[in-house]
Amino acid sequence: MSDSSPLKIHSSAVVDEGAVIGDGTAIWHFSHVCAGAVIGNNCTLGQNVLVADNASLGNNVKVQNNVAIYGGVTVDDDVFLGPSCVLTNVTNPRSQVSRKSLYEKTLIKRGGTIGANATIVCGITLGRYCFIGAGAVVTKDIPDYGVVLGNPGKLSGYMSRHGHKLTFNDSGRATCPESKFVYEKADDQVHCLDLNEDEPLPADLSIGSQDYDSFKS
Repeated sequence: MSDSSPLKIHSSAVVDEGAVIGDGTAIWHFSHVCAGAVIGNNCTLGQNVLVADNASLGNNVKVQNNVAIYGGVTVDDDVFLGPSCVLTNVTNPRSQVSRKSLYEKTLIKRGGTIGANATIVCGITLGRYCFIGAGAVVTKDIPDYGVVLGNPGKLSGYMSRHGHKLTFNDSGRATCPESKFVYEKADDQVHCLDLNEDEPLPADLSIGSQDYDSFKS
């Protein structure tokens, strides 16, 4: 952690020596970043957040209050982790059996959203720009743009990069009502035809101007 980095670390937060934290990141009340954690640029960690040893966050990650990111969890750029969502790293934990060398890997790919109180069972991959609804329990890999709801979590559709349901026509194409980007679905895989998934949003599309309800038909 560089002394020259313009970090914002609240006085009640604990950042262990050896943690790597990028420029522009804010760490708020009562949070703890462990020595082996890696956090990218321009991230926000809300109140009471843990980032453990061997956990990794990319750039522009938003972590809301009361989230623990354990070792073995990798969070890519632009991910949103909602309040009190749960991430795990051992499928069969027992107090009497130490499995610290057996942490299972969980990957949350770029742009994904995990809703409040959702639980992500370890050892899976959540695809780019997926959307996990509040309270869902996810036990399987999720495709890019996939929407998962319920317990057990089930794939219920697909959502655009701006967070709107995609309704595909007979040609397998759908248009986001906010960005006007066109998406294509083929063999249960969705991709955007107007902007590569690894490219940042244009500046004029990176700030919302209308609430969600205004886009409902």
